[in-house]
Amino acid sequence: MNPYSHLVSEYARFFREGKQYPLGGFPFPPVAAPAAGAPRALIFSPHPDDECIIGGLALRLQRESGWNIRNVAVTQGSSRPRQAARWQELQEACRYLGFGLIATAPNGLEQITPKARAEDPEGWKAKVAGIARILAAETPAAVFVPHEHDWNGTHIGVHHLVLDALATLPPAFATAIVETEYWGQMTRPNLMVEVSEGQLADQVTALSFHVGEVQRNPFHLLLPAWMQDNVRRGSELVGGQGGAAPSFGFATLYRLRHWRGGRVEDTAGGRNLGLSDAPASLFR
Repeated sequence: MNPYSHLVSEYARFFREGKQYPLGGFPFPPVAAPAAGAPRALIFSPHPDDECIIGGLALRLQRESGWNIRNVAVTQGSSRPRQAARWQELQEACRYLGFGLIATAPNGLEQITPKARAEDPEGWKAKVAGIARILAAETPAAVFVPHEHDWNGTHIGVHHLVLDALATLPPAFATAIVETEYWGQMTRPNLMVEVSEGQLADQVTALSFHVGEVQRNPFHLLLPAWMQDNVRRGSELVGGQGGAAPSFGFATLYRLRHWRGGRVEDTAGGRNLGLSDAPASLFR
């Protein structure tokens, strides 16, 4: 028997079986409360569900380094009839992962796109001010935000929204910027973070709480394959062309930079963060 035929058929079988698995409704695991004064990280999520998809490093910071992770729900989706349900789904997904949750508006912000930024400067300014207030109040050690070419208009809009908000803060304000990808791949990621099988299972489970979205497109079932492909890409893009690939099974790619003195500073070199490495070491 050709072992690769078996390999592919097993992948296909698990995907078919996964479509029959329940969505959400799982018991919430116990999560230790962060210690007083623990470093904070904010995930600026363009839509409810992004926190589960790109949250590999954030979840490791929470579980291994005791960080306080809070998801900022920038929007609650563009479908107004679904916004209340999406907020409920988001609350349950964040509770499953142990993330705090911050609302930006009763039904989330709307029109967070490059087009709105260009055509409605006054409306955009008001939204920037709201994000700046969250940043000033939370004083995060790191912010997670989509990169500027993440294809989806709201993802790109959130990138500019957060960077514009940072630019309004006093020059002394400093934080790490962890840029994320999903719909559009980064050409220059500089960080690949390994994700354990157990943590990935938790991310897939939390993502299943976003019932309305994964019924439309079962991307919770595709998350393991996406993380495998991240290892393929990251081995060259982060580790260097032609270099030896790390023995990661699953990983998420990021671009780590810093906001200092009122501007973005690049971080030299690339790094592969394995399971034996302390995630907090990235921010020292």
